[in-house]
Amino acid sequence: MHFRPCIDIHNGKVKQIVGGSLTDEQDYAKENFVSEQDAAWYARKYRRDGLKGGHIIQLNSVDSPYYPATKEQALSALRAYPGGLQAGGGITPENAKEYLDAGASHVIVTSYVFRNGRIYYENLEHIRRITGKERLVLDLSCRRKDGAYYIVTDRWQKFTNVKVTAQLLTELSAWCAEFLVHAVDVEGKASGIEEELAVLLGEWTGIPITYAGGVGSMEDIQKLKELGRDRLDVTVGSALSLFGGCIPYRNVVYLE
Repeated sequence: MHFRPCIDIHNGKVKQIVGGSLTDEQDYAKENFVSEQDAAWYARKYRRDGLKGGHIIQLNSVDSPYYPATKEQALSALRAYPGGLQAGGGITPENAKEYLDAGASHVIVTSYVFRNGRIYYENLEHIRRITGKERLVLDLSCRRKDGAYYIVTDRWQKFTNVKVTAQLLTELSAWCAEFLVHAVDVEGKASGIEEELAVLLGEWTGIPITYAGGVGSMEDIQKLKELGRDRLDVTVGSALSLFGGCIPYRNVVYLE
């Protein structure tokens, strides 16, 4: 298990939010933490500490009046740590190269591929032609419904009909280098991990998977390591001291 750092950007500021509260209406989200530092500050810190494979997530819609400021924050972080961070949020074939050229190691895609309740394989192929398999991450962020986990899109607001299963992971792994999975129902709550989801992901063997959501203590990280069979990487947001939480940042920097 490795620690993957994060930089979540909303309304032009680095924040930690409650994932299920995010809405396009008035660009609202329930905030756990709003940083006085910009995104580039975090990128430089991660670079100094030798952390790679972290993700920058832009939480505003491209139609939001805040989107230009959010995007500039993301690009500045990429420029501060070339090759060290992945970029997600509104990524399409039209803008993917801009983020890669700015320094993103990978781009992260959800809504362009998963939309109208299903997987658009033509869109998946289109984005892969631009990025290559080796620089594409698919975000399979999901919420629980009817006893299963379904992929959600559009800043985690819309359910698709796509269940997260071992078969799905195997199928989609042919198209991308990694998966990022936010457990949206517990995202930003630091209330404990989604244990069933961790088990599901840990039983699958394939490309790297980073789990995010609900980590509130070092014990949660240990539980994720055990349930995920030491196959999952982890990101920690609201609970991390870097974002006002109780888990010392230094405790996770050299996590193994």
